[in-house]
Amino acid sequence: MANRPALDALLHAAVSGVGGAERPGQVEMALAVAKAVENGQHLLVQAGTGTGKSLAYLVPAVAHAYDKGRPAVVATATLALQAQIVDRDMPRVADALTPLLGRRPTYALVKGRRNYVCLNKVEGGFPDDDEGLFGVGQVDAGAGRLGAEVVRVREWADQTESGDRDELVPGVSERAWRQVSVSAHECLGSKCPLVTECFVERAREAARDVDVVVTNHSFMAIDSFEGRQMLPEHDLLVVDEAHELVDRVTATITDELTGSMVMTAAKRAGRLSENTSALDEAGELLAAALENVEEGRLLGVPDAVGLALARVRDTARIVQSDLKPPPGEQPDGARQVARSSVDEVYENAARILEDRELDVVWCSRDPRRGPVLRVAPMSVAMLVREKIFGDRTVVLTSATLELGGSFDSVAGTMGLRGEGAPTWHGLDVGSPFDYPRQAIAYVAARLPPPGRDGASDESLDEIEQLVRAAGGRTLGLFSSMRAAQNAAEIMRARFDDDIPVLCQGEDQISTLVRQFAREPRTCLFGTLTLWQGVDVPGSSCQLVIIDRIPFPRPDDPLASARSQAIGRMGGNGFMAVSATHAALRLAQGAGRLVRRGDDRGVVAFLDSRMMTARYAEFLQRSLPPFWPTTDKAMVLAALARLDETASEPLPVAEPAMRSLTGAGAAGTAREADGAEHPRPVAPSPPVADSSRTAVTSGHAWTDDQDDELRDAAEAGMALDELLEHFELPEETISARLEQLGLVLVSGQLFD
Repeated sequence: MANRPALDALLHAAVSGVGGAERPGQVEMALAVAKAVENGQHLLVQAGTGTGKSLAYLVPAVAHAYDKGRPAVVATATLALQAQIVDRDMPRVADALTPLLGRRPTYALVKGRRNYVCLNKVEGGFPDDDEGLFGVGQVDAGAGRLGAEVVRVREWADQTESGDRDELVPGVSERAWRQVSVSAHECLGSKCPLVTECFVERAREAARDVDVVVTNHSFMAIDSFEGRQMLPEHDLLVVDEAHELVDRVTATITDELTGSMVMTAAKRAGRLSENTSALDEAGELLAAALENVEEGRLLGVPDAVGLALARVRDTARIVQSDLKPPPGEQPDGARQVARSSVDEVYENAARILEDRELDVVWCSRDPRRGPVLRVAPMSVAMLVREKIFGDRTVVLTSATLELGGSFDSVAGTMGLRGEGAPTWHGLDVGSPFDYPRQAIAYVAARLPPPGRDGASDESLDEIEQLVRAAGGRTLGLFSSMRAAQNAAEIMRARFDDDIPVLCQGEDQISTLVRQFAREPRTCLFGTLTLWQGVDVPGSSCQLVIIDRIPFPRPDDPLASARSQAIGRMGGNGFMAVSATHAALRLAQGAGRLVRRGDDRGVVAFLDSRMMTARYAEFLQRSLPPFWPTTDKAMVLAALARLDETASEPLPVAEPAMRSLTGAGAAGTAREADGAEHPRPVAPSPPVADSSRTAVTSGHAWTDDQDDELRDAAEAGMALDELLEHFELPEETISARLEQLGLVLVSGQLFD
């Protein structure tokens, strides 16, 4: 292969090609990524907002693929960043580098099986998921809107080249999509009669020949842990949004079990086994045993629960044997669905009974499903060390990796510290923003420390004064949904209609964020999702309020187990777990304020412990270097001046659906190149207009969901089926049924 141009020439061409300007941090990061690949040494890079970190790893990734002839894999935590890379960054990088490399760099998005239509299921090779509404293979337009959606997808399946759900525009409801897709466990694999035509297999085969493969943390983790080889062979992995990696990995290998899960597995096995009644009884026994278990961590499985789990495990094992296809026969779709469900029940029951040394077991209450037994590893550090860092170079990057002035906390959670840890290098390339000049970090030091009874009157008064001075323009980040809702309700009463207050849960997040970005006098209050998922540059967000230090809940099973384990080893469990968790969330939340070079504003911390607690310095060092103060009068005056001189809000681009190659999507990427272009503030599929969206018990009903309720009425579905389908409390569904004029008679739904 011919010698390629030097990395700095490639980076310069890419940045110029997208209309941006090279920034020192971006260049430093790109060179560090290339050096890590060359030396085979893992790299942790903290790159602040505006650095252009996407280009800083995509260009070296393309160069590596060009040199080695094998792809690089990029894993992200969010769909928004995946969309940015595939729709905007890589197409522009490819166009810019083609003249220098002599060929166009290629890329592909690899997703889970549920994102693709299953041709075998479309042809009737699987039972329909909603047997109460449709018989196997009997979906037709006469079944209402849902049936019409399924028919449309089946017609589209004959025309599409990719089978990717994102290319179906307009989209369909989740319930309709389940009728034409299968999970990885339900798939027949190589035994499928249509395997050679399978969209998933064709997409993954095509990905083996590209330069850059884009996927998500969970998919990458499953590929690494289970050895399924869904991703092509590679020796460079880039993990963006790496501060989320441990939580995503933990979620991937967390299992759960309920009595209803067992009974559903028995129902799916149906006539394929003579032992389904025993499995169903075992599910009832487990459900009854769990009713007497209090919420929280189980330091030992209660006897009654242990007996029920053993019954579930043993009967599921018998049914597993029954579900094996007769000799010489291939499994059909119905048998595979049943096997998948029974296998999950067996494996989860066996895992809980196994009582592994590092597993944490706890019970929680779900409003719809009742008691749920969950099990997760106390730590994934050694698993991540072995499976993710084992045989490739890994580059981890985020705007928040260095907590308390050090990479050690994050590195430890990933297995990069201690005996036998692989070598790695940490690098903070900073941010192009002038944080001390652009933003103020205000601590309301005179407020009393937050208590357990919600926001104090003094805190609510502080919120009102800050918001009034800012003229709205406020993102309120709260430690709980109840706190956010309470503050929103009180502020609405105080502001009347002068300053509208939106609250998470009243509509879809993307709709709320777009409204907040469009209307500068509006405030948006919410909890965890808003701490990390909001990108609203410009004058619409000039004040970020953080109500209290976001420590994990004291009764969080995993956090408390990890803290206790560290304490037993002589460490400081609070600092290693709770303070580290809080520092990460604070850094993410404070990072919502400055998104552009000309953004100005205030981050207000209403928790005086940010100044007085022994861990305060650790938390402060984890934040961007804003100008610090406790002078309330000065802050109010600064907010008032910003309000008076504020420019018009930036245009808000509506999100668009993505094609297979990423062509034609709306908006433009800003972080990739450092240039400041308009872009969607919260990429997501289009949603119903919020002015026409009904809300019951905090749930926003979409047009699709309303139509599903009407379809259910036509079919005479039972209330418990609705609860299972929508995964919502009974009072929420009942309220909407009443609004739509639908009635329940003896538990059955009718027009």
